[in-house]
Order: sequence, then C-alpha cells, then structure tokens
Amino acid sequence: MSQLSRDLAAGMDRRRLLGGMALGLGGMILTACGSRAGAQGEDAACAASPTETRGPFPADGSNGGARPINVLDLDGVARRDIRSGFAGMGGTAEGVPLELEIELVGSGCGALPGHAVYLWQNDAEGAYSLYNLAETNYLRGLQPSDAGGRVRFTSIIPGCYGGRYPHCHFEVFESAQAAIGGARPLLVSQLAFPDAECRAIYGGDGRYGDSLRNLERLPIGRDFVFGDSDPAGQQRQTLKLTGDLTRGYQGTAVVGLA
Repeated sequence: MSQLSRDLAAGMDRRRLLGGMALGLGGMILTACGSRAGAQGEDAACAASPTETRGPFPADGSNGGARPINVLDLDGVARRDIRSGFAGMGGTAEGVPLELEIELVGSGCGALPGHAVYLWQNDAEGAYSLYNLAETNYLRGLQPSDAGGRVRFTSIIPGCYGGRYPHCHFEVFESAQAAIGGARPLLVSQLAFPDAECRAIYGGDGRYGDSLRNLERLPIGRDFVFGDSDPAGQQRQTLKLTGDLTRGYQGTAVVGLA
C-alpha cells in the first residue's frame, strides 16, 4: 500500500463522521458561524483549529495491533530539537532548517500555558520515521507550552510526497504529563506549509528530490485534508514562514482550542 493510500484510509473515518454530522449539527454550525461572522483580526486568528486525521504514522500508541508504536513512552521524547533520533536510535534528518513556534490559545485568544504539543512530520524525501524508516525515530518530539502558551521546535522543512500537500502533524495535550501518561489529546490536527516558500525550497535544494514535482501536481485546494476548508480556513491552517535557503526558516502558527 502506498503512503498516499494509507493517508487516505486514515482520513476516511473523519470524512464519514463529518458527513454524518452535517445535517444533525447544521443549526449549531450556522449559529457558531454567525457568532464569528463579525470577528476581525485577532479574534479570527484565534478561532478553534479543526480536527484533522492523525494519518497512518503517528507513533502515539493509537495504531492498535499487538505492538503499537508509541514514542511518548520513551525517555527523551520531551525535546526541542527533533532532527535526530533519540532513546538509543540514531539518524539525523537532512533538510533546510526550521525554527517552529506554535502559540496555543483558548477562548478570547487567552494563552494556554502548561499544555503540551506532540509534533511529527516526514523528512525531506517524504519518509516517516518508525514506519518507512524503521531504524530511526527522528522528527518526533514533545514540548510544553510556556507562560505565553508557546511551544518551540527545531526541525526541517518537510518534503512533499505524492498525493499530499506539504504538512506536519500535531496533537495538543492538557500537559506533558498527560501526554506521557496516555491521556487522550485535546486536539489532533495538521498544519500546512505555504506554497511559494515550498516552491523556492524544493527548487533550490536537491535533497528534496521530487517534492517540487509533487507539489505542482497537488495545490492545497485539492489536498484531501486541507481541501475541505474554504480559502480563509486554509490560510489559518498554514504556517507563516520567513527566512531563506542559506539561513533557514522561522515558522509561526496560532492553534486555537475550543
């Protein structure tokens, strides 16, 4: 089964759920949209982030089976720099450096300190550790939010594999201890990377292989995860990137919890 096929299968339950809920929750959704219709600037930016599929490569213990993979059980998972393997596993992810900051906010845009984010992503060639690459667990890590509700990771720009728009996955937990202790996440979602910056990166760095070609075949509006949002929703789910190929990039995003 291809990586895209696994992603699509993992997203089917979410699509069925959304379809089944559409009529029953129609009035509630319209009410919620109406209450937000006048939101401007900061309030709009702090809207609750949508739930998205984990995909088939979360390594958070949710896969099931006789031996589910769960890096949250491993010593050293709480780390800012996720480019190398940990807990006795080697390997270092090559790619354009990324300093990522995610700001967690609640209702009224209030900061959410003391929460935690588990982040995972594919590497420059589109592979996920522990699944496509069984010998390493790089590009996975957990960080607590500071007093301002911010978590920070040092990573790389992910590649674009066939059938998916460039993205990373994350889960938000009530605390780092909750994540390590097996609690259910408060939110499971994904963040997209901006098209123009990805084109510059993929076209200028040979380590990204077929990423540019894959991106040209699939704009964000056709992605099976982000494509079901309107352009404004897609923009809210897209990281803001600054930087260049020489110095690396800084990425920021606001994630809202209902």
